[in-house]
Amino acid sequence: MKYTLLVVCTLAMHTLYAQDTYKGKILNTYNQSIENANITVNDSVVGTTDKFGMFEVTLNEPNVVYVYAEGYEVLEAELTDKDQFYTFNIQPEANLGELVVNVNKKNTERNKGITNSQTMNSGELLKAACCNLAESFETNPSIDVNFSDAISGSKQIKMLGLTSPYILIAEENIPSVRGASQAYGLSFTPGTWVESIQVTKGAGSVVNGFESISGQINTELIKPANDIPFYLNLYGSTDARFEMNAHFNEKISDKWSSSLFLHGNTRVKKNDMNHDGFLDNPLGSQINIMNRWQYQNLEKGWIAFLTARYMKDEKQTGEIDFDKNIHKLTTDKWGSELNTDKFDASSKVGYVFPDQPYKSFGWQNSFSYHKQNSYFGLNQFNITQRSIYSNLLYSSIISNTLHKFSTGVSFMYDDYSEFVYNYTAQNYDRTDTSYGAFFEYTYDNTDNLALILGGRIDNSNRLGTFVTPRLHLRYNPWEKTTLRASAGRGKRLANIFAENQYLFASSRQFNILDEGGKAYGMDPEIAWNYGVSITQDFQFLNKNTSVTLDFYRTDFQNQIVVDLDQSARTVNFYNLDGKSYANSFQAELNYNIIKHLNLRAAYKYYDIKTTYNGKDLERPLQAKHRLFANLEFMTHEHNGSYWKFDATWNWLGKQRLPYTGDNSQENQLPTYTSSFSTINAQVTKVFSDNFEVYIGGENIGNYRQHHVILGADDPFGNEFDSTIVYGPIFGQMYYAGLRFKIKQ
Repeated sequence: MKYTLLVVCTLAMHTLYAQDTYKGKILNTYNQSIENANITVNDSVVGTTDKFGMFEVTLNEPNVVYVYAEGYEVLEAELTDKDQFYTFNIQPEANLGELVVNVNKKNTERNKGITNSQTMNSGELLKAACCNLAESFETNPSIDVNFSDAISGSKQIKMLGLTSPYILIAEENIPSVRGASQAYGLSFTPGTWVESIQVTKGAGSVVNGFESISGQINTELIKPANDIPFYLNLYGSTDARFEMNAHFNEKISDKWSSSLFLHGNTRVKKNDMNHDGFLDNPLGSQINIMNRWQYQNLEKGWIAFLTARYMKDEKQTGEIDFDKNIHKLTTDKWGSELNTDKFDASSKVGYVFPDQPYKSFGWQNSFSYHKQNSYFGLNQFNITQRSIYSNLLYSSIISNTLHKFSTGVSFMYDDYSEFVYNYTAQNYDRTDTSYGAFFEYTYDNTDNLALILGGRIDNSNRLGTFVTPRLHLRYNPWEKTTLRASAGRGKRLANIFAENQYLFASSRQFNILDEGGKAYGMDPEIAWNYGVSITQDFQFLNKNTSVTLDFYRTDFQNQIVVDLDQSARTVNFYNLDGKSYANSFQAELNYNIIKHLNLRAAYKYYDIKTTYNGKDLERPLQAKHRLFANLEFMTHEHNGSYWKFDATWNWLGKQRLPYTGDNSQENQLPTYTSSFSTINAQVTKVFSDNFEVYIGGENIGNYRQHHVILGADDPFGNEFDSTIVYGPIFGQMYYAGLRFKIKQ
């Protein structure tokens, strides 16, 4: 497809050692920002555009620059007059005769920035079944995806060996999956709504708060100004799951755009492939509606978003013959319901100074209401959370663009109403408030050295006043080699019931050791995270190759220990008395085998130990060794038609299981599991820019965990436990779907 690139460069002069800094913005013919366009001088990249299309280049003297943007013709321009306003218009690609260059954008790219980050675009999400966020990381080796239990059907993610509560999960840099939504919140965002996902290992930016410990996941939703008029996705699978996604977009004016997103899913069939009398997947349905408005006036520097969303999610699970109208909260049949209502509203306003594009401010605000009513057999758990978040940010430079800074203030309010019935009934109502200020300094010499040094000070009604330091460093010792390092501190209050509510689907008694702290009688969690990584790009057999090695360590000063090892009858919560750490090593290879055939492979090693009641034990349900491989292939395009093939293989080594020695013989498990592997694959036929169909399969090798639910024949007995899940519960699953688009 031929494109014309409109390049608008606004030049300003800042003197440092006789260097001049040129700034500008790169747009396409629809006035949309072009991200990751490279500006080069003498074959060296001197600048890259950010997600707003902004770039900065520092030159010793007026020079000829070249702008390379994927899918656009190369722009050559001579910058001679520092006071002139430059407007360049790149013509459609010329006919180059025998020379044809095809560039395919990677679905997952390692960012060139200072942090150890990867960006997954919408193409990566399409590799999985009709996914939500919880299911969208199957093809990313940095994230581990596991079932949390054998009842809810929900999946949990881990980064650096630590579960999602230790990851700052944000939506357009507004914290989103936290508190009441921690267990199931990732399933509340449909994958088709997502434009891209940024995955950052290690300590995150202080701009986004103090809670991040092992990493950050930020989701960027589709922008109304960039959306197409209509999109439809229909999906169905052999486990009787059906989904529909529809997007409607309207360009109201040259400045206003609006999108309406509709999502619905349901599962209508009872599945019990292992014949234990319990559903393998919950029955239920979800309705999800989102409306977004975008205003942009790029000439004057303004951009704003308004978003409102409502979701209703209902799940029913338990014994095959359970009828909620008859058996609810009785001992006739074991059953469970999880009913959630959620409403969110947010606003984002940003301003970039037109004559000083390095200077900007932004203001983010959000309100969230989350209500969950649920029961698990006779155990009941209800929680309502009302949250307000506000973050005001200002960015500029210090003397010149080698030295940048961001500073601001933030406020967070959480009001919880929490009711728990587990042998005894108790309310845990509380209100958390925190406000803080942050400052982040960035140095980047645009050559081989860059760093981010940040800190914030916060005051919380339950955490007190505390400081959060963070450091990120990038160094390029030689061409195509990148070294990164990071260190930082995180602090958080554990929501022990919301984060571990899967444990209610057992007969375990909850014991909380009250030590006078302000969070369920316990102290806040505090941890330091340190990490280093090295990335080497090179040519192997004349093909692009990249190898990345990274190592991270998380040291807990305090942790709320969830102890399943003292007895199979209890779960104990208490402050760490000893040590708790997580070491994570990953080696990743990306290799272009032949044209259009790419391999991504990884090996991961985890060393994670915690002191449980005086004993240093491996963290349960965590494989020490993991292998990952993903192959993707696309055929040559002919008249807009082509095929796409994708396959992912995961191998997990043995995992330590929680103690079950005080159960009867038939409900005892070995100390370790056996290793196993799974294969997922998908084939997509693209007929045109408007229509495509896909078929795929998950767990094609049909591996299933044996003895998933302990005491399934006596679910109200004291040995019932559905929480010890280390592998797939459901066997082979196949699916098919279609995607239809109207682009004009």
